[in-house]
Amino acid sequence: MVPIIELRGAIPIAEGFGLNLFLYYPIAIIGNMLPVPVIYLFARKVLEFGKDKKIIGKFFTWCIEKGEKGGEKLRKSAGNKGIFWALLIFVGIPLPGTGAWTGTLAASFLKLDFKTSISAVALGVLLAGIIMSCGSKLVSILGWFGVIAIVAVILVIILISIFVKKKKK
Repeated sequence: MVPIIELRGAIPIAEGFGLNLFLYYPIAIIGNMLPVPVIYLFARKVLEFGKDKKIIGKFFTWCIEKGEKGGEKLRKSAGNKGIFWALLIFVGIPLPGTGAWTGTLAASFLKLDFKTSISAVALGVLLAGIIMSCGSKLVSILGWFGVIAIVAVILVIILISIFVKKKKK
């Protein structure tokens, strides 16, 4: 497991090799979650330590400022009670840069407590794993053409419903 790819890459690869879902899914989840407590406990401390260093200082300072700014923006839009769900959804949507490692770093910038952070990230990882497993199974059964056809039909239905709603107004 590496940042960016995490279980989002492991699950489709495992499905491509024809491995058993009940074997690869728990391994991908565990592998994705192993570094999370370490990231939560030490990543911000490493950034704080490195911000005064000559070679890495500017980059580490930029990371801290960006993380704090993003965290405050999220807190304002989600509110204190919505932060858990916002973090869960952030980690759970399988897009590049929204995985467990990034989510955990965000939780440390948001100054969320350990239990809340780990719970939200773990549930987000489970959600991302379910989405990736379903998507990978669908591709293995229908092929890419079949999946693209289904997505196209869904998009057409959404566009038609939006058009009909606008026409009624």
